Amino acid sequence: MSTTTSETGAPAAPARFPRETPIQYATTLLVVVLVAAPLLPVLYQSLLDGALYDHDARLTLGNFVRLAQNEGFPRILWNTFLLAGLTTVVAQLFGTLAAILFGRTDLPGARVLGELFLWPLYLSALVLSFGWYTIYGPAGYVTLFWQSLFGDAPWNLYSLGGMAVIAGVSQAPLAYLYCLSSAGMTDPTLEEAARVSGAGTFRTLWRVTLPLMMPAIAYSAVLNFTIGLELLSVPLIFGEPAGINVLTTFLFNISATSPRPDHGLAATAAALMLIVICFLVWLQGRLLGNTRRFVTLGGKATRPRPFRLGGLRWPLFAAALVYVVMTGVAPIAMLILRAFTSFLSPMIPLADVLTLDNFAALLNEPVYARAVTNSFLVSLVGAALATALIGMVALIVHRSEFRFRGPLHYVALFPRAVPGVVAGIGFFYAFALIPGIGGIRNSIWILVIAFTMRFIPAGLGAVAPMLLQVSPDLDRAARVQGADWWTTTRRIMMPLMRPALVACYTILFISFFKEYSTAIFLFAPGSEVIGTALLQTWVQGEVGVVAGLAAIQVAVIAVCITTARAIFGVKLHG
Repeated sequence: MSTTTSETGAPAAPARFPRETPIQYATTLLVVVLVAAPLLPVLYQSLLDGALYDHDARLTLGNFVRLAQNEGFPRILWNTFLLAGLTTVVAQLFGTLAAILFGRTDLPGARVLGELFLWPLYLSALVLSFGWYTIYGPAGYVTLFWQSLFGDAPWNLYSLGGMAVIAGVSQAPLAYLYCLSSAGMTDPTLEEAARVSGAGTFRTLWRVTLPLMMPAIAYSAVLNFTIGLELLSVPLIFGEPAGINVLTTFLFNISATSPRPDHGLAATAAALMLIVICFLVWLQGRLLGNTRRFVTLGGKATRPRPFRLGGLRWPLFAAALVYVVMTGVAPIAMLILRAFTSFLSPMIPLADVLTLDNFAALLNEPVYARAVTNSFLVSLVGAALATALIGMVALIVHRSEFRFRGPLHYVALFPRAVPGVVAGIGFFYAFALIPGIGGIRNSIWILVIAFTMRFIPAGLGAVAPMLLQVSPDLDRAARVQGADWWTTTRRIMMPLMRPALVACYTILFISFFKEYSTAIFLFAPGSEVIGTALLQTWVQGEVGVVAGLAAIQVAVIAVCITTARAIFGVKLHG
């Protein structure tokens, strides 16, 4: 150990090993392991002619050949990309219109309508699908009512178009948020110039405002297309019965439900999906990085003046209200109502079918009670652990001199490119490959680990902006007083991060509570969660119990959002 000599000639104290170093390296290693754990086994399994845990398996490219020669695979790819494309069109159309209507006009009740428009973003796509089935399915309430008056209903949810509408409506809030932010930052002088030149409201919107929103529209379109490729619940519920398969249902059928899973084929299809979505995530970054030519908001700009709708205010309000009710409020309300009835039909008086039997079944059947309990445990404990990890990652990336903070940031954001089905398959292979961890594989802890990896980017999105707003002068002042990085982090930064950490925890709690696509490949008897119980119960045809479970999930998420906003002032969207 080296020493130095002070000016008085006495030996100075030996240099201390910086205690932040093991903390930073340990955090980085943990994140790398979490992200790599499900990906490397999938890629490796795709190159083996047997199961990953089979010692006699040999390297081969035969799985790729078998997948390409699979009789129905070209059609599956076509359905996948067509569904994603149609979903994107629906989402962008309604999301962009809502952003302009609610954010840039004098529409009555725009704020309330905007909040209702966002609700599909908070709920599981699985629950939304059940809601649409309950009201617009073949035996749905509105479908039966329509048939009693006019004959056959003109809609069919068991088609690519029907699935695209359901998925597009559930993803429209994403386009809405991106476009709303862009529309609100438009330089008002450009719109005023158009008005002075004689352009009316709609001409100004079409020729000035909408073109300036194109970066947000393009970025959110790529995001929605990516999510469309990952869809599982909508094609599983509405596509499978109609014989319409996509890549996610193909993976589900050959791995999660097959008595003899084809591991090579499943891993190869998962690797293909991973490659495509990695490219799309890269494209999102390119689009976001090349938008400076569209920036119009300068230092002296003011908030754009709302467009006046004149005589169209109330007709457009009525149209927006009908959309919000038909696509969001009514499906969820009807699903909750179905939970309190034995059968739901416009031909039967509601008072004759009211019952609590569905909830009694949830309490009496151990599998349902266990699923609800496990969902709470995974969400409460898992979100807390994930928030602690994400907080450390954000501090290292944005408030340290750690030499690998750049690569750490990239790795932490990479799960954006990992679909839930791929993460589930990957963690299944990883835990099957590593000996001695069978206890974790059959418990809820594997779900906590997998969900944490999946939602690291979402948590960073809640924490990082706050850190970027805090002046680095606080760090410098602490260092001048002799504090090291860990003391500065613990005494100064962490107290300032509390609101952001609360927001992060809330977002992760909701995300963990509604996640299902990863869990269906990982759960075992005893480790069920609400999402997996919903799918199993749906297959058994117990619609009332499905509605009861879905109602519990909706109620918990609603309470969580309301509490976070009322008590902590947390904003759960951009």
